[in-house]
Amino acid sequence: MLNILILSDEAKSLYSVFRSAGFSPEIQDLKNDVVPSDTRSPAEDVHDIAFLDLDTSNWEERLLDLRHTMPVIAFSRSDLKKAVQAMRLGAGDYLEKPLTAEALSGIITRHKKKILSNKFGFDEIIGTSPAMQAVFGLIKKAAASESNVLITGESGTGKELIARAIHRWSPRNEKSFMTINCSAIPDTLLESELFGFEKGAFTGAQYLKKGLLEMSDGGTVFFDEIGDVSPLFQTKILRVLQEGEIMRIGGMRQLKVNLRFITATNRDLKAQCLRGAFREDLFYRLNVINIHLPPLRDRMEDVPILAKHLMQHHATKRKDILIKCISGEAMSILLDYAFPGNVRELENIIERAISFANTSEILPVDLPEFLRQAPSKKPANKSTALRLKDALADVEKETIAAALLENSGNISRAAASLGIYRQQLQRKIKQYNIVI
Repeated sequence: MLNILILSDEAKSLYSVFRSAGFSPEIQDLKNDVVPSDTRSPAEDVHDIAFLDLDTSNWEERLLDLRHTMPVIAFSRSDLKKAVQAMRLGAGDYLEKPLTAEALSGIITRHKKKILSNKFGFDEIIGTSPAMQAVFGLIKKAAASESNVLITGESGTGKELIARAIHRWSPRNEKSFMTINCSAIPDTLLESELFGFEKGAFTGAQYLKKGLLEMSDGGTVFFDEIGDVSPLFQTKILRVLQEGEIMRIGGMRQLKVNLRFITATNRDLKAQCLRGAFREDLFYRLNVINIHLPPLRDRMEDVPILAKHLMQHHATKRKDILIKCISGEAMSILLDYAFPGNVRELENIIERAISFANTSEILPVDLPEFLRQAPSKKPANKSTALRLKDALADVEKETIAAALLENSGNISRAAASLGIYRQQLQRKIKQYNIVI
């Protein structure tokens, strides 16, 4: 059952119209500012879709707040200016009063596809490439285990997202998830930060302080940049891993802790072990389950959906206009770049483009100048580049065909589900000779 929210001065009278269409919405009477208890959603403040009356005061502010969390259907008495402004600010659709059961049923059906959860990834991680599908499989296995996990990969690939996903899907998900940036803790503060201290343990210790590891008891500890730690740090952590015990500075007894360790690094720890820069016994303790995140340049087929996801996330920072899509020309420029900074760099580029965009579509001119002018960073091997281009075209063609099939050949609805304009979809259908 959909959780529908109605915001209107006439909310009570509209309730019966929605009921006749087969829906039981939560109503918010803006005139009297009350919500009848018998219509309150079971999941308070959680809604799938909202209907906003533009004939009420401050509707612009309400629309800006709502559009980030759910599709918003605007409605009002016949007013073309209001309708255009509402769509510009991010309304997903518009209805003219009086509302009818038939119109409501049709518009809610069209927007159901926007209510579904993201189908292009796992947890908060986005990717449809075979490499990422393999990563998702490892995450599920790691979540079901209590073994330590080592996440490797270049900077900016999303290693912390992997760690958080493992924790959220593990039996420890109701306990704490503690992130510790190893390179940010100097050796002089190491013991007091990780293990805590007793009152009077040293000058200035005027109270008992629990360390980060003790506070995380029962949960997951994520050591980020574990390859950057000093020999002293390695020694201290190894004992915790081996014994499951800690001792506060100035303490007289060992304290048992039940912790699950996840670590991440962009370094080659095996090579560091051979050079003597990293303890081999610590490496094997940490590397029980290894998850390697491929760089973005090795999974370029994920760029379009990643870019769209990041665009939707950062679009909230524009209050004057809602950025809805990325033009085909701009996407081609992104696909021709190697992203040495990986997903983090792509996010930076998309956020900047949103700030510079003058329309609801990100255009090439909105992208950084270095990106537009730089030569392709892809391998010079033309046959390899051609194979990648063909592969991406095949994926795009299959996605469009699936969207058309799902929407019974309706081009407008298929375009909306793909997040592109109708005209763009028509060009793609012609380009790929797709038969509807």
